[in-house]
Amino acid sequence: MKIKAKFDHYNINVFDLQKSLDFYNKALGFKEVRRMESEDGSFTLVYLGDGVSGFTLELTWLRDWDRAYNMGDNEQHLCVRVDGDYGQTRAFHKEMGCVCYENEEMGLYFIVDPDGYWVEILPAK
Repeated sequence: MKIKAKFDHYNINVFDLQKSLDFYNKALGFKEVRRMESEDGSFTLVYLGDGVSGFTLELTWLRDWDRAYNMGDNEQHLCVRVDGDYGQTRAFHKEMGCVCYENEEMGLYFIVDPDGYWVEILPAK
């Protein structure tokens, strides 16, 4: 059997949903494309899109979660490519105070979201 799959979404849990929505909109231009809320209010799922691809970032908020998430040694990250002037984008992220790692040799940097998740930023080409 040969399986053909395509990416749909990537999920992360967030402590403060509004803070995360504001961060991803300001830092990367991601917009809410759909939302699902449990009837009892115990969780909310918000899917963010880039307006170009069908891939979404799913933010999961859990009502009863009472502490910041511990990233531990979980070295995973999301990677995005940005259009426009890469230097200006990096300067904007530095101004936001969210650049957490830079590798000038490789021409890349990472930003960190309010929950400690890293996002790799690459130029469009």
